[in-house]
Amino acid sequence: MQHKWKVASHLTKKDIVNYGSFYTPEKLKKYIENLIYENINVTTLDDFVLLDSSCGTGNLLSMPFKFKKIIGVDIDKDAIEIAKVRFNHQFYFNNFNALENISRDNYQLTCQDKLFIVGNPPYNDRTSIIQSYIKTYNIYNINPLVMHRDLGISFLLSYNLLKAEYICVLHPLSYLIKKSNFNSLGAFKENYKLIDSIIVSSSEFSLNSLSYFPIIIALYKRDVNGMNYDFITHYKFKTNNNNSFSIDKYDFISKYIDKYPNKNKVDTENIVAKFYTMRDINALKRSKTFINEDCSNAVYVTKNKYSLYCYVDVFKKYIHKLPYYFGNLDVFIDYDKFKSIAQEFIAYSETNIKNQKIDDYFIELFGENNENL
Repeated sequence: MQHKWKVASHLTKKDIVNYGSFYTPEKLKKYIENLIYENINVTTLDDFVLLDSSCGTGNLLSMPFKFKKIIGVDIDKDAIEIAKVRFNHQFYFNNFNALENISRDNYQLTCQDKLFIVGNPPYNDRTSIIQSYIKTYNIYNINPLVMHRDLGISFLLSYNLLKAEYICVLHPLSYLIKKSNFNSLGAFKENYKLIDSIIVSSSEFSLNSLSYFPIIIALYKRDVNGMNYDFITHYKFKTNNNNSFSIDKYDFISKYIDKYPNKNKVDTENIVAKFYTMRDINALKRSKTFINEDCSNAVYVTKNKYSLYCYVDVFKKYIHKLPYYFGNLDVFIDYDKFKSIAQEFIAYSETNIKNQKIDDYFIELFGENNENL
């Protein structure tokens, strides 16, 4: 059987959820190798130690480059035993929790050793209600210096403590493009800069998902100037299907409306409708728009903002035309063009009768990133 994304057969579904153990296929490993080839003088790598601190069965450690030493660590003891056999003990493997006691000593590294980290660390939100019925919260004891509800961010923070010179890892694009997530990167963003990357779909992980999201394969270099959110908004993200985009090219709906419950912020006498809490585009795919009932997730819509909420309602009807890599962005808008046809958006939202002006608007808004508009 062929799978794009193979999970180790020794793990149960519960183990997979708690460890976040999805193992990296050859296709994605090649992207990592290409990023290294294109950005680093590979003849210098024999002076580096290669480390994967969430290595699973070791897929990413077999690189076509010569390293001084190759180390794999994982919290899953069975995976480490498989890795030892798989690579005939030619690499250094050990079984421990890389997020607990974080120091170079654990890896028998000195302060002078040049460190290159690769990885596909787990990036499950331990507090998410998704599959919470099988989550175990004490599998990873996490050092307070890298504590975060998302294990992937904890791993990035741990790489900073180890002072790796280069880091090439897979993680959700949302870590960078969502400002709150980016701020959570703390010392990592202050000490590393994104020097190259490629975005792939989470469909490479599982073909059974109801919604795919963008994963970035990111190459970072330690840099005393780090990176700020302005750097991210202007960064040109490349995708594996030869498209690209940058956040600064878009205007977002959050500039014009409330996305979250606002009962204490609005004049109740001017409320004309209720809308469900909004997050990103992928969340909008799954959630309601206008609602009738009062609830904790209700956003109260005033008359002067009603057309904008109708816009979001109509935008949802066009989401399927957007590629996966826009999934973590906020709903975007061309505000001036919207204002000129605001009544058309109200009519479409209320009647669900299509309008050529709306089609033309989204063709122009989505541009080269539209899919079969």
